Amino acid sequence: MAILQMVMVVVVVAATYGGEMAGAQLHHVVGGDQGWDPSSDVASWSSGRSFNVGDKIWFAYSAEESIAELNNKEEYESCDVSNPIRMYTDGLDGIPLDGEGIRYFVSSKVENCKNGLKLHVEVGALGNSGAEMPKVAVAAEPPTTPSGSVRFHGNFVFLLVGLWLWVCFMTV
Repeated sequence: MAILQMVMVVVVVAATYGGEMAGAQLHHVVGGDQGWDPSSDVASWSSGRSFNVGDKIWFAYSAEESIAELNNKEEYESCDVSNPIRMYTDGLDGIPLDGEGIRYFVSSKVENCKNGLKLHVEVGALGNSGAEMPKVAVAAEPPTTPSGSVRFHGNFVFLLVGLWLWVCFMTV
């Protein structure tokens, strides 16, 4: 019982002070509800969206799909997946945006890539929210729907960890 009390104290302290130390980050689920799918409109989803260092993009896709992260704009535009930086094949991948610059993601199926299943992300500086918005570009299509990104604050994360620990200790 003493261990449970100690864990609860740590969780409460972390929840109280953790949010100030662990700034908020934005989690982007690429393609919104449809995810990374040939039928989703990734261009509309990404239009006007800003990405900053510390954010995370999530790709949710079927077993038939996989995602290639490419080296440069030329490979991106030509859908050349012969020399990717990395291949994502797990079906659900969270990719931290840990540095400024441009990132290129495409469907590893060339036909799907050429049909617009690709994402070009310009990652801006940490906390960049004002006059200079980072640019996001994919196929040139007008935006149609707002997207569902979720902002996780440090306190919320610590609360979830605390609840998980509490449940674990209550079942022991």
